[in-house]
Amino acid sequence: MKYKSALLFIWILLLPFSSLAEEEKLPPAYPVPDYVEHLLQVASEEVGYVEDHGRTKYGAWAGDPAAQWCAEFLCWCVDQVDQRWETDLLRSVYPFYTSSNTGRDWFIRAGRYVVRKGRVDGWGYEWLKGESSFLKSGDYIPQPGDWVFFSSGGPDTQHVAMVEFCTRDTVTDEVLIHVIEGNNPSAVARNTYNLNSQSILGYGTVHDVADITMAFGNQGEKVRQLQEKLAYLGFLDPSLVSGRYGDSTVDAIRDYQTYAGLRQNGIANINTQLKLNEEYAARYQNDPAIWTVTDED
Repeated sequence: MKYKSALLFIWILLLPFSSLAEEEKLPPAYPVPDYVEHLLQVASEEVGYVEDHGRTKYGAWAGDPAAQWCAEFLCWCVDQVDQRWETDLLRSVYPFYTSSNTGRDWFIRAGRYVVRKGRVDGWGYEWLKGESSFLKSGDYIPQPGDWVFFSSGGPDTQHVAMVEFCTRDTVTDEVLIHVIEGNNPSAVARNTYNLNSQSILGYGTVHDVADITMAFGNQGEKVRQLQEKLAYLGFLDPSLVSGRYGDSTVDAIRDYQTYAGLRQNGIANINTQLKLNEEYAARYQNDPAIWTVTDED
């Protein structure tokens, strides 16, 4: 019995290490920019910080020392990178925000948001670039520097964390997202989430990895990119490229859909965009005005 007890004790001690041995670290699918390495360095240095009676330096920096501070922590980290490495990330690559949904909506407007499952609020369904079917849960594996937005059940974001890396369990094939997060529950800490966790709403991404259904009323970078392609192909006056999907864009999409033999609804859906992108790429690639080399070049 003593021998068996000793073996059991050793097994319990080794259990965490054997579990880790069953996980393989996934290499990033996209290049990791230097600023992401800097950002993760800053965030790692803060692991273990504990709030003082509900007050934090991150909240104080953002204007409210007693705030619920998961977003404030990430924004503070971005600001630290800007100060240390003389970058200009805050409000350009990452948002500055302190309230629910604001960060997610900022990434949507920037054209760098990937929903975990379903449709994007106020927009439509998404698909990964190069794919011809809508996103399903687990299709996108977040990359270092991405922000993960969480909810406890509704459509509103209630927590945010930053991706450090992802691993795959070699036994179950499950993917785990390893993050650094503030306000957990009163400290900066590392944590892990299952890729298909129902609490994950979506990701604010470092790279532009997905396209989205667009219609009247949408505004943002994706709309601007769509309008530029329509203008290049002659379906929209270049002066109307604004980033706002208004009547002129609806008409331009309808005209293109008529030209391409698609259903004419004025909505930039997946079929319309795939066809438009294909024609744009072919026309652009063979445009002598762009690719002609002169003696001066």
